[in-house]
Amino acid sequence: MIIDCHNHPDWYGYDISRYLDNMKQYRIDKTWLLSWECPDDEYNPAYKKNIPDAGLPDGPISFRRCAAYAEQYPDKFILGYAPDPRRPDAIDKLDHAIRLYGVRVYGEIKLRMMYDNPDAIRLFRFCGKKGLPVTVHIDYEFDSGSAYPRPNWWYGGGIDSFERAVRACPDTTFLGHAPGFWAHISGDDQYDKTAYPNGKVAPGGKVGEMLRKYPNLYCDISAGSGANAFKRDPEFARSFLLEFQDRILYGRDYFDNVHQEVLESLDLPADVLGKIYSGNALKLVPLS
Repeated sequence: MIIDCHNHPDWYGYDISRYLDNMKQYRIDKTWLLSWECPDDEYNPAYKKNIPDAGLPDGPISFRRCAAYAEQYPDKFILGYAPDPRRPDAIDKLDHAIRLYGVRVYGEIKLRMMYDNPDAIRLFRFCGKKGLPVTVHIDYEFDSGSAYPRPNWWYGGGIDSFERAVRACPDTTFLGHAPGFWAHISGDDQYDKTAYPNGKVAPGGKVGEMLRKYPNLYCDISAGSGANAFKRDPEFARSFLLEFQDRILYGRDYFDNVHQEVLESLDLPADVLGKIYSGNALKLVPLS
């Protein structure tokens, strides 16, 4: 079985029909279908040609689209929803979605706020009580070469803010994701200079340190950032995946097959691949 732990409905031109064809093409049995609720002025306008709900209050990728997919194909999709913790009704909205629609994941949170914000901590602890893993997107602030409408697009406040949240919510499972998380697979200083660091992985990476320290931390390998973290140093990638085989989840955050290609290139044992492809996802979100 293969479970994609990170994808979104109706973006990059993939409607439900193309989506299901794409899953079949790459042998994906189930997908964690995640919303992205974010104020319109907190994300790059370049996204707007690829996202379904640009400019709408519940956009840029609304939960209602996730729910519509799951209603049509409940055997294919596991619902995720991440209302903005800064909104006073966020926990109520999530609670209703759990009870009415069967939401199983809080994700994806991708906001210009510190993830140890007291409102976020309160919501994360609620997720822990409800058994929902939390999928977190992190991006650093660095020179993007652009001045308008913002000089950069940071999310989460960096790895230190995220670590404080993980430590403050020991009963909540977190999935680290995105450039500002995966850059810290290495102990070098590239994490706040480029979204996709290159070169051999240096000792002392924060991701490994946190995985050893916090049993409630898992990793979501989706998107270019996850693939890049393993492609930059395949020898290290193999040892990393072997060491943390019980805490790594396969995901895509797009519709290509690069993550399967990378995993299959590393000569991993079949049982390790099985955990990454579906076993660890099933541990966090068992099939009902």
